[in-house]
Amino acid sequence: MDNPAIYIPTIAVGLVVLYLLSCIRILYEYERGVVFRLGRVMEKTKGPGLIMVFWPVDRMVRVSMRTFVDDVPSQDVITRDNVSVKVNAVVYFHVTYPMQAVLQVENYLYATSQVSQTTLRSILGQAELDELLAERDKINRRLQEMIDQQTDPWGVKVSAVEVKHVDLPDTMQRAMARQAESERERRAKVIHAEGEFQASGRLRDAAETIEGHPMAMQMRFLQTLSDVGAENNTTIVFPMPIELLNAFVESGQQNGKSKLNKPRAATTAEDHLPRETMLPAGATG
Repeated sequence: MDNPAIYIPTIAVGLVVLYLLSCIRILYEYERGVVFRLGRVMEKTKGPGLIMVFWPVDRMVRVSMRTFVDDVPSQDVITRDNVSVKVNAVVYFHVTYPMQAVLQVENYLYATSQVSQTTLRSILGQAELDELLAERDKINRRLQEMIDQQTDPWGVKVSAVEVKHVDLPDTMQRAMARQAESERERRAKVIHAEGEFQASGRLRDAAETIEGHPMAMQMRFLQTLSDVGAENNTTIVFPMPIELLNAFVESGQQNGKSKLNKPRAATTAEDHLPRETMLPAGATG
């Protein structure tokens, strides 16, 4: 018959081995462990790797060192120029000091989310609507600085804050659309006026150039007629400028003057008759 005294040490050794195996904890590379021994925190955090937690004396709290992404729900915000908008954002943060994240706040994830919501309403309430829409980067930096300042005692570092959506009321959207349309019309009128001003300057220069050359104006007139004649038009009524006929009038005047000043090349038949034949009847020589 087996001796019971032999099994007692074996059972005890087995229990000790099982206890030691149950005390083994494995922490991943992105995890750290804050160990409490009899209610007091250990001086150093544990991990990563294999560590021993001797329960029930020790208790370990796992803390992830990875970056958390907190989607801040939509917040009703009244801007400085009294415009009601709905804004939501995304907060990126991670734990830098695991011991502070466990000791200084009950739940650092929930606490960071609530601070993000309140800070979002506070900062955006100090900005105007145009600043909120046009200077998004500036507002993101201010949000990041303010949230990080409040979470720093918890060992939480806020790396970035991004405003996602800004929902405007329908009336405000229509007003902004009208404003944008008016702005585009103003720019179009300014550009058109600037083009007219430049064109008038070019026309003035061209007029000054043609003024000393009348034939250039006539050539330009004929060129315009040629361009219009190339179109598929049936009837074209074009005014005839008087200046175009000056060349023909001057040419005719010069031809008339040359005929008056030209010497007589032939005599009439009367010039060859004898003088006597030219006297009247009854007259004597």
